Amino acid sequence: MNIDKTVAPPAPLLRDIPSLERIARELRRQVIRMVAPTGQGYVQQGLGAADLFAALYFGELRLDPANPDWSGRDRFLLSTAHNTAILYATLAARGMIDPALLGTYCQDGSPLEINASERLGTVIEATCGSLGQGLSVGLGMALAARRQKRDSRVYVMLGDGELQEGQVWEAALAAGSWGLDNLCLIIDDNEMQVEGHADRVFGMQPIDRKWQAFNWHTLTIDGNDMPTVLAALDEARAHKGQPTCIVARTLVGKGAPSLEGIFAHNLKLPPDAAAKALAELGDQGNGQ
Repeated sequence: MNIDKTVAPPAPLLRDIPSLERIARELRRQVIRMVAPTGQGYVQQGLGAADLFAALYFGELRLDPANPDWSGRDRFLLSTAHNTAILYATLAARGMIDPALLGTYCQDGSPLEINASERLGTVIEATCGSLGQGLSVGLGMALAARRQKRDSRVYVMLGDGELQEGQVWEAALAAGSWGLDNLCLIIDDNEMQVEGHADRVFGMQPIDRKWQAFNWHTLTIDGNDMPTVLAALDEARAHKGQPTCIVARTLVGKGAPSLEGIFAHNLKLPPDAAAKALAELGDQGNGQ
């Protein structure tokens, strides 16, 4: 077997809590700025998950932004692929796409489509527009890495409503059976799906015990508390013999009090609401 031995230095990881919290706050502002021109979009999910994205891309994933094809990189798959405003904002902040592209979000012909696709390049590991598929793809990547004796890890983010897809549980059974400890699943448990409150649509609780039953090392955390998020990622990396599932409870609209807790899968965001949210997030009109 020919193994690609390409060596590239991973970009330095950031573990300073105040700095990561500042990054998460700026990512939230960028989500509002990106969605505001259309007046409607996936705002609530992006604001809620900003701490997870900041922790992953700046404090956890081994990446080389100048060489996104580096074979030793960690892989991240956004299975809830419509939650792209926060993903694109993060990629731009991490130096993996041109920040000027953010102004084209969801415009005709733009590579920044509403569902993240490989048209954007290898910064998108897989196109996951159909919900429920991301964990299966990540499972395959983690298994390949183990067989090829790579030390790279695979991270997958699912939504709690997405757990209603049967394919998720087939992948969960396989990963648990094979003890893929280089696979980490983050469930964005924001209690919201397109039809409303996730548990009132299709009861999924207790989520953590379900994953434990499939032989996953399982943690339940506050996904909006940066020290807790980093500690969970550290534990996942250190744990051996099982894949890890982090159930991260997040608040939709986090950071903008006028939006917090509002269940709107595709939020209407008129100019006055956008301006108010940006003011609440401390936007001074200069990105600071």
